[in-house]
Amino acid sequence: MAQTVEVPLEPHHLGAPRKLDSLTGLRFYAAFVVFLFHTGIMMNPALPTGPINPFADVDVAKWYGAIFGTGGFVGVSFFFVLSGFVLSWSVKPGERARAFIRRRIVKVFPNHLAMWVAAMVLFAAAYTSWKAWLPNLFLVHPWFPDFSIAMSVDTPSWSLGGELLFYVLFPLIIRPILRMDVRRLWLWAGIMVAGLFAYQLVATFVVPSDGANPNIPISPLQYWFGYFLPVGRLFEFVLGAVLARIVLAGKWIGIKPAASVVFMVVGYVASMFVPFQFSLNFATLIPIAVMVASFANADLRGTRTRLRGRVAVWLGNVSFGFYLSQGVTIFYLRSLMGNAVFSTPLAILVLIGLFVVTLFVGWLLYRFVETPMMRRFSRARPPRLPAPRAS
Repeated sequence: MAQTVEVPLEPHHLGAPRKLDSLTGLRFYAAFVVFLFHTGIMMNPALPTGPINPFADVDVAKWYGAIFGTGGFVGVSFFFVLSGFVLSWSVKPGERARAFIRRRIVKVFPNHLAMWVAAMVLFAAAYTSWKAWLPNLFLVHPWFPDFSIAMSVDTPSWSLGGELLFYVLFPLIIRPILRMDVRRLWLWAGIMVAGLFAYQLVATFVVPSDGANPNIPISPLQYWFGYFLPVGRLFEFVLGAVLARIVLAGKWIGIKPAASVVFMVVGYVASMFVPFQFSLNFATLIPIAVMVASFANADLRGTRTRLRGRVAVWLGNVSFGFYLSQGVTIFYLRSLMGNAVFSTPLAILVLIGLFVVTLFVGWLLYRFVETPMMRRFSRARPPRLPAPRAS
């Protein structure tokens, strides 16, 4: 783990901004779509006692759940593409792999630990076996095809298992990406898209399909393989990393942020009508990639976007905590309500209340856990740079 990453700086890289405020702002909207997904599901995944969806009107509940039924898939896929993009964009010349992994673990683990403790104290300890909470604590739970493990304790934390894999592999992944011929970057981006398509084909036709049901029209094993298994999410992460190189090399195709948002909306709607296996991440992969690259390119060129404002950036900064706390602030609080359903006006007030509480907890995590821990433990030693060569 003593390797260093040599970064061949490109002309655009030398003057590239370290922070991409528009992408920070976008993070919140991805987390918010996940919030809408979580509040629209019918069965509480943390405490299986009844619906999370608060609408008593069956038609309203059905439409609310249907509209945001793929929102969780889209939000998580966005996070994985964004993770690859940002890490590739901000790679530090000469940084040791060990220092990089330490910084990333300090970024995610303290928040995870805080919500893990909260979930265990409030509800999970009463019915969660150590065989489930121990893998969850160390973020290896999504590797288990048993959903009592993969979705244990604080349910949203499963995605951090994928992030952990990305962080460990990133020092190896980034080397060939940085050495790629600029003319072949788009080819490799296409290979990642095709790779994910092939992966979901394997999930559809090779993974056993026994146990499908009307709510999830694929088998539990297909669902786990196509959505939760961390290795299957590498295509999204690597695509993001390649896209960062494309933008930095000045090879972006010029799609504007506004057009990318329209494309994203179209892709989101389309994801409701494709086979379920492909709605998990493939259907919206290209729209997500286009949106991330378009907004990053706008930031690189100094183009003004509505996501670079103070409020948008603040929301983006608290979005990780906002996302991670939803297993407690939504699932647990709904159980305290007896999973009751309400008239449409009251149900809307319930949703607003859940949003405010979740946003507040997200801010608490950002302000009192994530920020202090990053300041205290993420500082790496100055990189050992090679001595300049005499010409």
